[in-house]
Amino acid sequence: MSKFLPCANFESSTPILSHRPPTSSPLLIPPTANVIPLSSLNMKDTSVSSRYSRNNPLYPKRRPSPLGIAKSRKSQSPLTLSAVVAAAAAQRHSPRAAKMESMLQRRRELQLAALRREGILLEEEYREEIRYYMYEMERYTMGTTSSMDQQPEIKWQMRPCLVEFLVELHFTFRLRPETLYLTLNIVDRYVSRRIVYIKHYQLVGCAALWIAAKFEDAKERVPTVQELVHYCRDTYDESAFIQMEGHVLATIQWTLGHPTAEAWLRMMCCVPAVEEPKVQHVARFLMEITLFYREFVKFPSSSIALGSLTLARFLCGKGRRMFEETEECLQIVEHLDSRLSKHVNDLSETLIKKYSYAFYSKAATFVVQYYLQGGRFVRHVVLPLPMTPVRTSNSIVGTPMSVTTTASDLSDDMPSALSDDDKENFSSPKFEPVTNKHTENPPDQFLPHDFVQFGRQALHNLNVSPRAMVS
Repeated sequence: MSKFLPCANFESSTPILSHRPPTSSPLLIPPTANVIPLSSLNMKDTSVSSRYSRNNPLYPKRRPSPLGIAKSRKSQSPLTLSAVVAAAAAQRHSPRAAKMESMLQRRRELQLAALRREGILLEEEYREEIRYYMYEMERYTMGTTSSMDQQPEIKWQMRPCLVEFLVELHFTFRLRPETLYLTLNIVDRYVSRRIVYIKHYQLVGCAALWIAAKFEDAKERVPTVQELVHYCRDTYDESAFIQMEGHVLATIQWTLGHPTAEAWLRMMCCVPAVEEPKVQHVARFLMEITLFYREFVKFPSSSIALGSLTLARFLCGKGRRMFEETEECLQIVEHLDSRLSKHVNDLSETLIKKYSYAFYSKAATFVVQYYLQGGRFVRHVVLPLPMTPVRTSNSIVGTPMSVTTTASDLSDDMPSALSDDDKENFSSPKFEPVTNKHTENPPDQFLPHDFVQFGRQALHNLNVSPRAMVS
């Protein structure tokens, strides 16, 4: 309840300070000789007793609150859109709804905190924009198999040797998973635009790994030039690595923001639900298998990640997400399943050793044992809709046309040439059923139940023309 200040006593001789003028000294008001009394002015009486008078009809007495809480009276203003929105926002939730909302928010915060500890950052506000940009970028930063096929010296049989060397080097330096996929992407883009000789193939791979590590990993984990020279067994000197690094960057036009399959897998394993660690490790093992072979180079990294995750969920006994699977995804699953079922013993030993540790949930051992036992991926075939049976002229049992059947009801699948004996397929204004059309006796399985029970003679009298019965 707002409080009103009491009116000043103008009959007193004590001077009262008025509002301070622009000068620095206060202005003194003379005694009340020349002051006009308030009673002579037509002013509204603002006394408390008159405003909240018991008999005043403008201010009726408020009823006491049932909760015992006196609410302050507020001046009523016309309803506006902003007032309605503010009132709707100020509505209190029920205790049950508020508790459930807080629990969900707390669970989501814990889930995001666990993902941040693993190095996974989710930008929920810009997720769709980021996904759209990644789709555009992955199409722009892909190698072409047709150009790689025209290399004079490098053949596809040499690719597994280079990839196995890079996998071992990547695992030795404990680099991030994205670094390995970016390394192979740089190699494919360089080989698609430049002629590479066999003696420089390993140099291109090491330079690509060096570039990818600088782009993705921390500074203390990036290998030095001396270490690269050591692991290449002094085949190239230090100046060769520096020169090749500049040549590779100039060839790919310094474009290093390729969305790798690992980046796609991280997004797919967090939305709409967080996948189990074993499913993620099996999917990573399958994704690294795709780096070795030619048939997977033409697919974008998003399809590689989705296909590997789909096969991993199937191998681990999880349900499939049919609404997410695309045609490219299923092609990748079929390629992986076919290669593992036929050449599971030909996989890279370095890759199997890497994913046989408990840190990766022994994903390699699990997948190899599954295919050695004869397991295969089962693609659920969508059954077609049932087809309407087509009536042909050679049917054993003929059904006469009804009275309401017209020529427009005949299907296009009906035979165009009708014999004279097949009178049931002719449209005529007069209804005349055909009896005993077939000379041979139809099998009992095609006859009605009553016909089979009572025999042919029991219904023989009903198989005559209605005109004959009337006559």
